[in-house]
Amino acid sequence: MADSEVLHIRGRILAGPADVRDELWVVGGRITYDRPAAAPAGTVTGWALPGLVDAHCHVGLDAHGAVDPETAERQALTDRGIGALLLRDAGSPSDTRWTDERDDLPKIIRAGRHIARTRRYIRNYAYEIEPGDLAACVRREARRGDGWVKLVGDWIDRETGDLSACWPKDALAEAMAAAHEEGARVTAHCFAEESLADLVEAGIDCVEHATGLTAGTIPLFAAHGVAIVPTLVNIATFPRLAEGGRAKFPRWSEHMLRLHERRYDTVRDAYDAGIAVYAGTDAGGGLPHGLIAAEVAELVRAGLPVEAALSAATWGARDWLGRAGLTEGAPADLVVYDEDPRADVRTLAAPRAIVLRGARVA
Repeated sequence: MADSEVLHIRGRILAGPADVRDELWVVGGRITYDRPAAAPAGTVTGWALPGLVDAHCHVGLDAHGAVDPETAERQALTDRGIGALLLRDAGSPSDTRWTDERDDLPKIIRAGRHIARTRRYIRNYAYEIEPGDLAACVRREARRGDGWVKLVGDWIDRETGDLSACWPKDALAEAMAAAHEEGARVTAHCFAEESLADLVEAGIDCVEHATGLTAGTIPLFAAHGVAIVPTLVNIATFPRLAEGGRAKFPRWSEHMLRLHERRYDTVRDAYDAGIAVYAGTDAGGGLPHGLIAAEVAELVRAGLPVEAALSAATWGARDWLGRAGLTEGAPADLVVYDEDPRADVRTLAAPRAIVLRGARVA
């Protein structure tokens, strides 16, 4: 669609949980609720939501490490095809800033590269360092990223054969202070229980996966305003991972199975306690892109109310990441469906139309 053309969206515009309108227009790539003088070049009818948010994915990464730009492009286009138009890239060794020049690709909010303890994460993914270097590395990645830094909070300890915390508390506190001085927020990969209290008390802003939350740490998260991104479509792989590692790490294997078994209760308990929950898929490592609709359905299966699960991938997630939704003058990033997604979130898997920066895309 040319910049001068007008696109009309009508039906039910779900601009917020309590903000439902009948129509909007796209003029010059931006949203307006004031009817323009020019006749629309096209009209789309249906139920419109802000472009979906995948708050934990990895464009530019696969199971072996960094990928070439062509593969990264396919990953981003796959997310776009399901309506995920805003991506928080929670760690990647690839430089994907070239995507910022592409109006046809989703907007990426980057967290730089993973920061892990030496030999305590997936090979070729992270900067692998020791605690004395953590604050300096966090400061560097804060300057490279888009307002986020990603730590690996726990991983398999070969000596114990189980998940354990990667960082001492004093190193974490110094690192959090460095990130916050640079204007960045910090998130951390955490599967298990052990690292969570130290991370919160050190000043963490978010935890990814958070399967290790317990009755003891849930109130701590709530009191400190720490958000979680459960990545339930990724947690569904725990039984397969546990079976594959059982011979070498039997304690870890049983631990992973316990975390998986209580995953829905963990997420629902966190939500009930007032912890902010956002939708993310962990796509790009061992999982394909384009799974955000499945993740929202998993949040509902865990017990979140439908509107809370929708908010986790739309209104609430955009507010959290500092990006506009369907507001006057905002970039026109939206998805239109044939049915009301509030009636059945599985509708998200079948978008009727996708509008990115004001242009309809395939």
